[in-house]
Amino acid sequence: MAWPNPFRRRDENTRTCWGYTFQLTPEHLTPEQAHPMKYTYDVLGEECYEILNQISPPAETAKDPSQGLDDNGKPTQSKTKRDLYILLRDHRDKHEKLKQLWDEVSNVPDWVDWDQIARGQDVFYRYGGATLTGLAYQSLLGGMGANRVVEVLARTGGFGVKVARHRLFETTQHILECTRSVESIKPGGAGFASSLRVRLLHAAVRQRLMKLTKTRPEYYSVEKYGIPINDLDCIATIGTFSATIIWLSLPRQGIWLREQEILDYIALWRLIAHFVGTPTEWFETPAKAKAMMESLLMNEINPTETSKILAANIIRCLEAQPPTYASRSFLEVNARWLNGNELADALGLGRPSAWYWALMAGQCIFFMSICYLYRSIPALDKRKVAALRHVFWQVIVEGKFGLGEETVFDFKYIPDFNVVTARGGDEQVAKKEVGIERRNLNTLLIATGCLVAIGYVGVKITSALVSRILWR
Repeated sequence: MAWPNPFRRRDENTRTCWGYTFQLTPEHLTPEQAHPMKYTYDVLGEECYEILNQISPPAETAKDPSQGLDDNGKPTQSKTKRDLYILLRDHRDKHEKLKQLWDEVSNVPDWVDWDQIARGQDVFYRYGGATLTGLAYQSLLGGMGANRVVEVLARTGGFGVKVARHRLFETTQHILECTRSVESIKPGGAGFASSLRVRLLHAAVRQRLMKLTKTRPEYYSVEKYGIPINDLDCIATIGTFSATIIWLSLPRQGIWLREQEILDYIALWRLIAHFVGTPTEWFETPAKAKAMMESLLMNEINPTETSKILAANIIRCLEAQPPTYASRSFLEVNARWLNGNELADALGLGRPSAWYWALMAGQCIFFMSICYLYRSIPALDKRKVAALRHVFWQVIVEGKFGLGEETVFDFKYIPDFNVVTARGGDEQVAKKEVGIERRNLNTLLIATGCLVAIGYVGVKITSALVSRILWR
């Protein structure tokens, strides 16, 4: 749901894509300018992955990711997990390439200001509930509109209904580790380690897909989709977790960041981009990050049938699940509110009734009230940031309804000729608990009551003033 701007002036540089309107500038990329980045990628990361495989060969893993699941749809783990970060750390002096990678990520760039990085981490939790909503329903679900990217995701099997929820939590764990503390994101910290694990996991998926393509060229078209997990895709990923949150997700929930918060949050994700092997120059300034986000929205979002399958599976894997116990219609209205009806229709999402739109309005009022109130009082803001750091970690990583334990981003979802992400069933899942919708309804009722009370008081005051003027 895009908030209209009645004062916007349109000219020959005005563009509207998927309900979002912006002005073209010299910093925006044309499709021709972006095209070469579809064929460049993290070569060093892939070379190091190959070397680590020689040092410690990967164990045999089931090729069908839907097998080996527990009752909660989590992939069962073997007794021995191969931690690529530990392998890299412990063997970095035994090979020139490993040392090169380690030195590149360990030598902190000159542009890093650790105080700014810490402030950027706080931004994530200051708007915690709204930020997670944006990550789930716009960055991830809306991102399924990127037709090239979904061709890679579909071939890993990681977004089938049974495993997608676990896969989403793994992505969230990486973000939480990168924002737990400034020490966590420094070289040697948990966020630093998980970023390198993700980088090597990307190399594993890319290498596997390219090997399969050499055997059977029709399996994946490099000419049409580019190298799997290429530089443009990685830039888009960093952008959806940073720029999209700042300029799309939060404003569509009624929340606007302050200028310093934008600078700090972009700086945080520029550092994460450095660790995961993504070109960082596109995040040097907020203006560059915003222009890249808009360029990708204009050039890369083109939903396909595969997009519809993955988007539907994300909705189904979250339906009536703890801790929110949200209904399918409420999940779909979240996606429509954040992405707009045009993109939601293209992704094949359902059309919820007006009741769910009202509940979503209640949720936005709740987030706005909490975020702006706590932001305005430094002591409360500090307490909230600390509390959400703990709560998010407990619920998403350690809780029984989350991952249950920290993941090391091992290569579970392995591309294979027989692996394909199928659409989940359309049957409705019965809700077992009262969840987030009740909270949003209560918020909407309270807000409505406040507006009625304010209106009543306003009418009484106006009537009294008019009466006094008339009787003079």
